[in-house]
Amino acid sequence: MDRPPADPAKLLATWMEWERGESTPGRVLADLKTGGMREVLEHLAAGASGTDA
Repeated sequence: MDRPPADPAKLLATWMEWERGESTPGRVLADLKTGGMREVLEHLAAGASGTDA
């Protein structure tokens, strides 16, 4: 089964729940992992490496 594309807004909402103390660190990590955080970071890292001088 394919995962839907990562939703950065949803990932941020998950992170903000943790910052407000509404979620445990383990729950946040699980949600970020299943939400596609790796793909978002890979995309950002690829873009950043292409702009290095």
